[in-house]
Amino acid sequence: MTDSSSAGGDSFDLDKLQQLVEMMEKHDLREVQLRRGDQKWMLKRGPQEVVHAVPMGGHFAPPPSAHAPAAAPTAAASGATAAPAAKSGDEGLLQVKSPMVGTYYSSPQPGEPAFVKVGDRIKNDSVVCLIEAMKFFNPVKSDCAGSIAKICVKDGDAVEFGQLLFLVQP
Repeated sequence: MTDSSSAGGDSFDLDKLQQLVEMMEKHDLREVQLRRGDQKWMLKRGPQEVVHAVPMGGHFAPPPSAHAPAAAPTAAASGATAAPAAKSGDEGLLQVKSPMVGTYYSSPQPGEPAFVKVGDRIKNDSVVCLIEAMKFFNPVKSDCAGSIAKICVKDGDAVEFGQLLFLVQP
């Protein structure tokens, strides 16, 4: 699970390692690499997934579902959150946020219909978009049901962890 090399005989801080593992679980991260000075930590968790990405115009297609991992991550594990919206006028709406840093794509391939559009009904675990991070296309699933009230990003936009992607009317 861990691979580390350390020069100078420094020992690992087990409390920090525990915090890092908890953060990985909370945000459903599969791999983390850290380096400070001569010390390097690499943590991996869960089954290793193989994703084949093939150039298709402006962005890559996600792998076919036949090659999907046996256990898909739950919506909560994917990082999508359903929390009440904070802005006035958006009261009662739920938020779907980005589970990671990357590039937002509204459709599986250029020229294909978007996963969702304003007014579409979604269920828990509905795929609402893709986030590309380091040439891997990660489906983002909703953890709430309702209809899409607002799409807050544009296709190809760079998104940050926790950035609002969609507002959903329950």
